[in-house]
Amino acid sequence: MFNHVELDLPKLSRETIDGVRYYSVPDEDELLKLVSITSVTSYFNREIFAKWRKKVGDEKADRITKAATTRGTDYHTLTEHFLKNDDLPQVKPISEFLFKISKSTLGKIDNIHSLEGSLYSKQLGIAGTVDCIAEYDGELSIIDFKTSAKPKPREWIEHYFVQAMAYGCMLYELTGMSVKKLVIIMSCENGECVVYEEYNKGKYIKLLGEYISKFVQDKLELYGTQ
Repeated sequence: MFNHVELDLPKLSRETIDGVRYYSVPDEDELLKLVSITSVTSYFNREIFAKWRKKVGDEKADRITKAATTRGTDYHTLTEHFLKNDDLPQVKPISEFLFKISKSTLGKIDNIHSLEGSLYSKQLGIAGTVDCIAEYDGELSIIDFKTSAKPKPREWIEHYFVQAMAYGCMLYELTGMSVKKLVIIMSCENGECVVYEEYNKGKYIKLLGEYISKFVQDKLELYGTQ
């Protein structure tokens, strides 16, 4: 049984405008729209994704993306139910397999503050939905759950840590709570479950600033030409 710690986080609505996700957050007597951190990190890495699509072809890329999205959604559903001490729903065999091989790793999580909780930062101009805020191996962490065909080299997942650090910054702004580390749990179809941990928060705060600046600058230039 996992222990849960009550944490009051806002309930935010979201919408997609011109392919970019926004969250509506309270701002005195009106709602302020803040860009999703997922949209920011996706934008920063868009050229890498475009090159991959060109390499494999649109049809194969669409097939792989759809399968990965379904796999990831089902895995997140199982993980969330498990951590909530709920009965597990029926999902596709591949997602059930991915959950089973990560179950012992998930068992290192406890004192869960939030699952799929909404966060935002007016200072940074971003918002998002965090997978998990909890202790991992006894240290308060931002935890992100990923699936993959096989483990990814650490240098390929910079944006995962940037996104996790963004949640850490939002959490601190809203509650004053500071996480100790960033944790990525990646369950893979080859039977491995890999945990990537990062304590160097300063590095990813700096990178987060670069990601946001790039997004904002390019959007200003785009709208300035219209």
